[in-house]
Amino acid sequence: MAKIIGAQPLYDYDQEIKIYAPGGRDLKITVIGGGHGQSTALRGLKHYTRDLTGIVAVSDDGGGSGMLREDMGILPPGDIRNCIMALSDAEPTLQKLMSFRFSDSRLNGQSFGNLFLAAMNEISDSFEEAVSRMCEALSVRGRVLPVTNENINLEAEYENGETTLGESKIFLDKKLNGSRIREVRLVPCRPKALEESVRAILDADIVVIGPGSLYTSVIPNFLADGITEALAATGALRIFVMNVMTQEGETEGYSGPDHIRAFCQHAAQGLIDVCIANNAEIDEEVLSNYRMEDSEPIELMADEIREMGIRVYEAPLTGDTEFARHDSAKLASAVIKVYRSMRT
Repeated sequence: MAKIIGAQPLYDYDQEIKIYAPGGRDLKITVIGGGHGQSTALRGLKHYTRDLTGIVAVSDDGGGSGMLREDMGILPPGDIRNCIMALSDAEPTLQKLMSFRFSDSRLNGQSFGNLFLAAMNEISDSFEEAVSRMCEALSVRGRVLPVTNENINLEAEYENGETTLGESKIFLDKKLNGSRIREVRLVPCRPKALEESVRAILDADIVVIGPGSLYTSVIPNFLADGITEALAATGALRIFVMNVMTQEGETEGYSGPDHIRAFCQHAAQGLIDVCIANNAEIDEEVLSNYRMEDSEPIELMADEIREMGIRVYEAPLTGDTEFARHDSAKLASAVIKVYRSMRT
C-alpha cells in the first residue's frame, strides 16, 4: 500500500487521470539523470504530458559511446539515445533499428542509434542541435537535452585519497581499492550548463532527480554550473527517486540517507521536497543474483530522511521481471500521485 510520511496520506487511484497544471496547460516535468533509470522514468511520464524534458549527463567515456567520443570528438550519445527512444512514438521497426547493435565486424558492440546521432552531429552546428533534430526525426514526445555542450570527464576521489579519472574506470578502481567514494568532480571543473537545461528546471512544475547510478549518472548533472542554482530557485516540486538496489562499484552498503547525503554534498542542502522509494519485496531468486555482485535492496530508513526535512512516499514500484528495477508505469504514477497530493 502506498503511503507518505510527513504529509497528508495519498489515495491509491484505480485509474490514471490526465492531470494539468494551473491554467489548464500540460504539466511541465523535467527529469535529471542518465542511464537506464532516467529512460525508465521518461517512458512512463510521457503518458501524462507532452511538456517533458530529459536533462542527461554527458561524462560517459566507456563502451560504444566512448569509442565515438574518442574517434569523432562528440559528446557521448548512449544515454541521450536511450532517452530519445523512451520518448519516441516511432514505429516498432524504427525503434528496433535504433536499438540494434552490430556484431562480428569492426563495429562490434556499436549501436545504430549512436551512429545515427553521430551522423546527425556531423550535419548540425552543435551537438545540442543534433539531439533536437534526432528528436524531430523520431517523433519524440518532449525533448532531450545534454546538461552541457562542453567536453568533460568525471573524476572520483576515494576516502583513502586515491583518484580515478574517467567514468568507465570508477567501477573497477573502487572495487580494487576497497574504499568508499568521497566525491566526484568534472574535469574541466564547473562547465557551463546548457541554457535550455537551466530554463527547463526553472520553468518546471515537477523536477524528478533519478533514478540512476548515483555518482556517475545523477550527481554529475549538478556539477555543471547553473544546475544546482536552478534547482534552488525553481518553484517546482522536487522529487528524488531512490534506487531500488545498491550498486556494485559505486554505492555498496549505502542506506537511503547515505544516498541523499551524497547528493546534498555535491549539490546543496534543501533541494529535495519528496523522496519516492520502492517498498515491494524483491523475489529471493532475483536477490541471489544481485548478492553475487555485492548489491542489495537499499534500506530506506524513512524516519532519518524525514528528519532531513524531506517527505517520504513509499509504494510498490518494481516490475515483474528478472531484475530489481523500477517499472516505468508504476514510477510515473507515483510521481503524479505525489504531485496531486501536494497540490491539493
